[in-house]
Amino acid sequence: MADRGLIVSVSGPSGVGKGTVLKRLTELIEEKWPGRSSYSISATTRSPRPGETDGVEYHFRTREEFEKMIETGEIIEYDLYVGNYYGTPAAPLAEKVGQGKIVLCDITIEGSLAIEKKFDEDSVTIMLLPPSYSELEARLKGRGTEDEAKVAARLAKAREEIARTGEFEYAVQNIEVDQAAADIMKIIESEMLKTIRQTQTIKNLD
Repeated sequence: MADRGLIVSVSGPSGVGKGTVLKRLTELIEEKWPGRSSYSISATTRSPRPGETDGVEYHFRTREEFEKMIETGEIIEYDLYVGNYYGTPAAPLAEKVGQGKIVLCDITIEGSLAIEKKFDEDSVTIMLLPPSYSELEARLKGRGTEDEAKVAARLAKAREEIARTGEFEYAVQNIEVDQAAADIMKIIESEMLKTIRQTQTIKNLD
């Protein structure tokens, strides 16, 4: 039986590169702890982007379906972000922590804080920051998926989100993907050494 796992909640403004950094981070985790990495899949009411698949990047749901999930308590938290709902199922997180998994969450600010409140010592919150606002704007425009008005709205939202960095336990700047992933890996390595996640190791000393 593995020691307890850890929920790693990573938030940051749209376009900051959370998905790319977490993909590299997964590789680092698997190199050190084979088979222990996992990924939390959120539910959302936003439309899939080109190349996205239901059940892989997100569980894509209609507004009516999502609101039913809220009513029945199927999600631990939810947030309305730029006109769309995002939410995280609770049961899979608890199950994966019990299995010793390191669960990566690409999640909104409210989502990170709600998970931290619910799971306490079983979670860690990280704000991923862009190199600069101008670079963030370039990344958003480079997607080519949104018009000028939507890009402006996301930039305004980004400033609001970054202003809340102090509510997070850690902040990592994504200037370069490998370095950002390595920085988060250092945080995870430190968290995995906490005594709450070493009980099985201590028992096995006998």
